[in-house]
Amino acid sequence: MDAKLLEILVCPLCKSPLIYRKAEQELICKADQLAYAIKDDIPVMLADEARKLTSEEIEKL
Repeated sequence: MDAKLLEILVCPLCKSPLIYRKAEQELICKADQLAYAIKDDIPVMLADEARKLTSEEIEKL
């Protein structure tokens, strides 16, 4: 994932900064508790396709 791209990406819903989880290939929005997948180095920034985080995952952030 390109570092410059990570700097400018924000959550499409609330515009909060995102947390990059390299091992999971996801971008995390703590505010909306969503995980956006990264497929072939391209972030899928669609709220409808985002995964809802579990309470355990949120606590670990």
